[in-house]
Amino acid sequence: MLEAAIVEADSQGQPQCIVIVDAVGQVLGEIRMTGAKFLSSKSARSKALTAASLSVPTVSVPEPVRPFIAAATGGDVTGLPGGLPIAFDGEVVGGIGIGSGSGDQDIAVARAALAAVGADAV
Repeated sequence: MLEAAIVEADSQGQPQCIVIVDAVGQVLGEIRMTGAKFLSSKSARSKALTAASLSVPTVSVPEPVRPFIAAATGGDVTGLPGGLPIAFDGEVVGGIGIGSGSGDQDIAVARAALAAVGADAV
């Protein structure tokens, strides 16, 4: 997944922070590509945790509750684009979070990583 995400980020010309977690939020893989914003590592982790915990893309977090849920979880839950659940046959086994590009770039990198392992499309 990391390799596929890096290839997609390179093809966009946008270095990214990439974080992959399992279903309970343990980090399985993480990289900050040279040139990616270092603070985006934190948002990428939050995106991965959100997607794994809620079993939905991060953009599914309702806009009105985003600031409150972020505050209540110390920033571990976010509605920023770029977090997708990792699922096989409908069973969520983790999450991936991408940060440092635009929302569309982040989502495209996450989708490329999911496609590389045959995870369910979101």
